[in-house]
Amino acid sequence: MVTVRQIKSSDKERWLELWSGYLTFYESALTSEQTELTWSRLHDSSFNLYGIVAEIDGKVIGITHYLFRPSSWAQTDYCYLEDLYVDPTLRGAGAGRSLIDAVIAAARAKMSGRVYWTTKESNTRARVLYDSYSPASEFVQYRLPQTY
Repeated sequence: MVTVRQIKSSDKERWLELWSGYLTFYESALTSEQTELTWSRLHDSSFNLYGIVAEIDGKVIGITHYLFRPSSWAQTDYCYLEDLYVDPTLRGAGAGRSLIDAVIAAARAKMSGRVYWTTKESNTRARVLYDSYSPASEFVQYRLPQTY
């Protein structure tokens, strides 16, 4: 059975493994300094970044990070589910759904007007799960390269 909880400092080694897998999946690389900054932000109560882990039998098998942001379209914040990754050898056990549901619960507790996330169009396996929540948005995302 999958359980979810807030990330703890003692999760760092496993988080690093899953974070590395997530970055590899998205063909991305971050400096070790950025990884350390992300880890520290997840544990900084004054910073707007939160982490949840999914476990089976006490072993962390998945991670998600989320944040809240104001919206010019709503009185309440929106919740952005930024990162979601489950150990590929343990997918299908419900960890991804449990992590999304935990973020939705956190957003409801904060009375967020929306929960949203993005993924690659080619991420078909995850999109089956995501589509069970809502159809994909019709919006297209544009990104500018680093500007400084």
